Amino acid sequence: ELEIREKKKESIKKKEEGNALYKSKKFTEALAAYDEAIELDPTSMTFHSNKAAVYLTMKSYDDCIEACQKAVEVGKANMAPFEDRAKALTRCAKAYQKKKDLDNAIEMCKAAQLESYDKATERMLKTLELERRKASVLAYQDDEKAEEAKQRGNEAFRAKNWAEAVKEYEEAVKRAPKNAPIRNNLAAALCKIMDFNGAKNHIQVAIELDPKYVKAWARKGDIEMVMKENHKAMDSYKAGLAIDPNNAACKEGLRKCSAAINYGAANMTEEEKRERAEHGLADPEIQAIIQDPMVQQVLKDFNENPNAANQAMRDPHMRGKIEKLIAAGVLQTG
Repeated sequence: ELEIREKKKESIKKKEEGNALYKSKKFTEALAAYDEAIELDPTSMTFHSNKAAVYLTMKSYDDCIEACQKAVEVGKANMAPFEDRAKALTRCAKAYQKKKDLDNAIEMCKAAQLESYDKATERMLKTLELERRKASVLAYQDDEKAEEAKQRGNEAFRAKNWAEAVKEYEEAVKRAPKNAPIRNNLAAALCKIMDFNGAKNHIQVAIELDPKYVKAWARKGDIEMVMKENHKAMDSYKAGLAIDPNNAACKEGLRKCSAAINYGAANMTEEEKRERAEHGLADPEIQAIIQDPMVQQVLKDFNENPNAANQAMRDPHMRGKIEKLIAAGVLQTG
């Protein structure tokens, strides 16, 4: 027993020697010192964990994993603290992460948490799971398969099988998430099943992917008209026409939008006008325009100083704001 105690003391000295060598970046010598410590006291997992730390720094990830596993094995056999076993498993997870083996890295983190819960390990686990999801999405992408799904979606759309069209276009989007025309097709199919919010989300992404995609601007305007957001529809059609002044869809859309605004002003009941105005006021953009002091002055001038209001309306920027309020139903004319 006395001999065992002496060997343990010697092993601690060798560990400290190894630590000093590690700090000096003398990694091979540090590993040798830890090996000597293990020979003196094979019941301590700490020395194996220290070797794992050296291997991780050296980017010898397989050796690090092996050392971590040995550390846990020795730790369990000799009733080492749960915290120490958890640290070894977390280090093992880091080595797997460096090897891009996310599945094993996640399993090691989960095993570590079972030994002893740690907030830092929990954060690492969430990061790894996010990395794995991203990797899975990237691995799924395939332009050729996206085109195949798109064609199947087109066939379903022509057959008026809207649900199947949505399913195939959604598959195509997963395969090619940066393909603007596919998202435009998906938006069209979603409109057929009355999912206008979903359609608008996808068409917005299509425009972000390709700001000069006129078809997407026309589709966006169409969706906004259905959603009774005429002021936004006008902007969308105008944006499309700024890119292609002869685009038939945008020209026709703008005509219909203007007609809808004028018809509404002339034919709506007071209750309908009120509801339309409330809908418009729910839009943050409209709220910002209403709160603009210069706009407030122009609105006041319409009643008190028409000449000043007319002068202000010669400014295209101000005119655009006032027209947007009219289109939203917030400002009544006539």
